[in-house]
Amino acid sequence: MPRDEAIARLIEAHGADIRGLALRLCRNEADADDLAAEAFAQAWKRWSTFRGDAKPSTWLYTIATRLCRRRMKRGATRRMPALSQVLPFAERGLPASAVHGDGAAETSIRNEEVRAAEEAIAGLPFAFRVAIVLKDIFELSVEEAAGVLGIKENTLKTRVHRARLAVRKALLSGARSRPAPEPIYPRRVCLDLLNAKQEALDRGRGFPIGQEVICERCRAVFRTLDRTQDVCAALKVGKMPESVRRAMRAAASEGGGAAPRHSRAKAGTRR
Repeated sequence: MPRDEAIARLIEAHGADIRGLALRLCRNEADADDLAAEAFAQAWKRWSTFRGDAKPSTWLYTIATRLCRRRMKRGATRRMPALSQVLPFAERGLPASAVHGDGAAETSIRNEEVRAAEEAIAGLPFAFRVAIVLKDIFELSVEEAAGVLGIKENTLKTRVHRARLAVRKALLSGARSRPAPEPIYPRRVCLDLLNAKQEALDRGRGFPIGQEVICERCRAVFRTLDRTQDVCAALKVGKMPESVRRAMRAAASEGGGAAPRHSRAKAGTRR
């Protein structure tokens, strides 16, 4: 298949996801639109390097994350909260109730959670932000996300787990709560159970330990982790402005030259 036609097809199939990924990583629409077009310009230039041993979407995610990482190096360095600050063991309250149904109150709560998750993810250091974006928003497997980032799977999981706990804490801030019962197990056992739950979320499978073994406190924590992953999945952006689609098409039809010119023009307007 000719290169121009191949990239044009990739734009229609994956352009919205690449633009959505860029939006979650760059944190503003102007930079995201710019980067998405540049990603397809790079894909045009590197088409001969695509061997077909990975999914086209994974290849495009890799290009986009590398472009964004280079841009982020020019920005301010963000710090990850200490693990002790996001672990649930010191929490004295549990969520008062879960959200169910489709009523106005539930919709309002969900909208607030989405905004809180967006802000929490945007505030994470890039390495942690990109890990949870790929895993919990775009729902890549651990293997796929680690491959995109060129890191070990255990490193990917560590970053996702820390980021997921940070987002969970943001979702719980300001929520109604009730007093939390004392844990029935030593801290080490609770930590092992928490890690097992995180691993289950990574695999998209049910928790392997029977509910009768888990105390009320752990069950409540696990429900909030389920909720956190659900809210993250709702952050995936499925729409793409026509102006961005045109910029992507120009990058494919003009040999990768249009997107860099588009980038410089937009950069000039923001100064």
